[in-house]
Amino acid sequence: MNFRAVLFDLDGTLLNTLDDLADAANFALRRLGFPEHPAESYKYFIGDGIENLVRRAVPEGQCDAATLDCCLSLIRDQYAGHWADKTRPYEGIAVLLDALTARATPMAVLSNKPEEFTRLCVERLLPRWRFEAVVGACASLPRKPDPAGALQIAQRLQLWPGEIVYLGDTATDMQTAVSAGMFPVGALWGFRTADELLAHGAQMLIREPRELLPLLDIGPSGSTRPSGD
Repeated sequence: MNFRAVLFDLDGTLLNTLDDLADAANFALRRLGFPEHPAESYKYFIGDGIENLVRRAVPEGQCDAATLDCCLSLIRDQYAGHWADKTRPYEGIAVLLDALTARATPMAVLSNKPEEFTRLCVERLLPRWRFEAVVGACASLPRKPDPAGALQIAQRLQLWPGEIVYLGDTATDMQTAVSAGMFPVGALWGFRTADELLAHGAQMLIREPRELLPLLDIGPSGSTRPSGD
């Protein structure tokens, strides 16, 4: 397999955004008089866009359009001011990105997070590394698991989809990779389980970021691995 680029999911893969998202959602629920959820529950609310997060967080029987719109607005306003309070890159991500950069391996990001926050997160929290494309949720592009965004990025990189490794942490990511014809790798440090990732097409699971490097035939320092004779 000759992989020439890596496409990353953002939340749960490059960045641990869980606490800031949970805090913003719980703030909105409190304002509306609804019960809050523990942060761990948000691992299963996140990944399919903020509208789906709201539907999953709001109590059953309270999901009328007006309530959902109000909750969504409260979350967006709260998150806008607090999105970087606790969010940080996962341990080992810097090592992986440094190694890929040393080999001049193209990197890109595809997220169901709103476009403005996707770009802001990458610019502020991953400023040392160059990403050839950073794509978030917007009106002009279907969200994952629709493969349109992944295929658009492949075209921008001028690569066949099969030459791209897709690293993500949810079923949505694995489905996107499979539909796009990319190689799906599941990140076990993220928000979902190994069983979910495998059930939705993961061809490989890794427990820490540097485990991706052998797949791309490079060592942890970015040096090319000897092929052997």
